[in-house]
Amino acid sequence: MQLDAHIDDLAAFVAASPSSYHAAHEVARRLQEGGWTLLAEEASWPVEPGGYVVVRDGAVIAWRVPDSAHALTPFRLVGTHTDSPGFKLKPQPTIGSAGWLQAAVEVYGGPLLTSWLDREIELAGRLVTRGGDELLVRTGPFFRIPQLAVHLDRTSSDTVSLDRQRHTQPVFGVGDVAHADLLAHLAGIAGIASADLAGYDVLAVDSQPSRRFGLDQSLFASARLDNLSSVHSALVALLDADGFESADGSESGDEPAITVLAAFDHEELGSESRSGASGPFLEDVLRRIRRGLGADEEQATRALAASWLVSSDAGHSIHPNYPEKHDPHVRPLAGRGPLLKINANQRYTTDAHGAALWARSSAAAGVPFQEFVSNNTVPCGSTIGPLTATRLGIRTVDVGVPLLSMHSARELAHVDDLVSLSAALGAFYRGA
Repeated sequence: MQLDAHIDDLAAFVAASPSSYHAAHEVARRLQEGGWTLLAEEASWPVEPGGYVVVRDGAVIAWRVPDSAHALTPFRLVGTHTDSPGFKLKPQPTIGSAGWLQAAVEVYGGPLLTSWLDREIELAGRLVTRGGDELLVRTGPFFRIPQLAVHLDRTSSDTVSLDRQRHTQPVFGVGDVAHADLLAHLAGIAGIASADLAGYDVLAVDSQPSRRFGLDQSLFASARLDNLSSVHSALVALLDADGFESADGSESGDEPAITVLAAFDHEELGSESRSGASGPFLEDVLRRIRRGLGADEEQATRALAASWLVSSDAGHSIHPNYPEKHDPHVRPLAGRGPLLKINANQRYTTDAHGAALWARSSAAAGVPFQEFVSNNTVPCGSTIGPLTATRLGIRTVDVGVPLLSMHSARELAHVDDLVSLSAALGAFYRGA
C-alpha cells in the first residue's frame, strides 16, 4: 500500500475504532471482506486451511493456516492492543452541578489529563440488553471538560493541577438532572428501549478526525495512535501476506508459518482480564489451532519453540523541548524508522536474537529502524510482550512507531514510520 493510501486508510481505521470493542469488530469486518471466516468461540472450529478470525469482547485474534500446515508448523505472531487511555462511564452516570448537566466518568489507564480539556468528546462502547444481545454505540461529539478561565485563576497559565474526581466530569448541557438520562440517550441511539438496557461498557473518547500537517504533510496527528497505529499496521501486513506460501517459518526455510494477529484489550490497565494479554485468549486459540492440525503435546511444544512473536506498541521519539528526559546517546527521532525497544530489566523482551530478527525483517522490507532505550532516571513502561512471552514461552521482540505526546488525547507520529512499520511486519510474516 502506497504512503498516501496507507495514511488515509489508517485515518479511516481510527475513525471507525473509537473504543476497543469497535476496533475489534473493525478488524474482523475488514478480514471478512478479504474472505476470512468469522468464528464463534463456543462453536466447533473448522480444521481446513484458510483465514479465520474470532472476537472476544474488545480483543480480536486472526490467523491464516497455509495449505501445507502440519503438526510442527510454527507460528509467526504480531501482538498489539486495542485500548487507549481516557475515561469510562460510571454507574448512575447522569449528574449535574450549578445548573450544568454532567456525566460521571472514571479515569481509564494513564491519560495526560490536561490534554482532554476543552475538546469535543464522544461516548463509544457497547450496550448489553436484558436478553444478552450486544450492540455497539457511539454518540459523535457530545461532551466537553471545560478548563477554568485564567481570569478566575491567575496561576493557571503556569500550573494546571486537576483533581481526578472534581475536575474531570464533562458537561453536555444545562438543565434539571431529573429530566436528563444519559443511558436512555445511548439506548435510543442503539434503537432499544431504555428499560431493556441491562449493562454497558462505554468510554469517553476524543472525536476529532485524524489530520496530516507540517512540512510536506509529513506529520500525522490522531487520537489513539497508542496503539491503533500498531493494530492497523499489523492488519495491513497480515492481509498483504495472505496466502503467502514460500520459505517462511522454520530454521531450514522450507515451509510457511501460521500467521497470527493478536490484538488484546486492557493493556492500559495491566492486561489482567479474559481479553487481556495476561488472560487465556491467545493460548486458547493457539491450542485449538494446534489440535486441528493433529498435534500431540510434544509437537505443540516443539512448534511453539520454533515460533516468534513481534510485540508492536507505540514508543517515544525524542522530545525537542525535553531532551533531558531521554537517553543522552540513543535518541530516536520520528521519521527515521520504527523502534526496536530494549530494556535491561525486561520491560521490553528484545534480546540479541530478537534484534537480529527485526534487522532481517526491516532489511527485507527496505525500511530503516532505530533502537530505543530509556534514560536510567526515567521509569520504563512496558507492553504485552513480556506478558505473552512469560505465558507462552515464545521468543518475543518489542517494536513500535515513535510518538510525541503519548497518552495525550491526540498523539503525533511521522507518516514514514507508520508505513515502514507495516512493511517490516509484512516481511516478518513472510519469514524474513
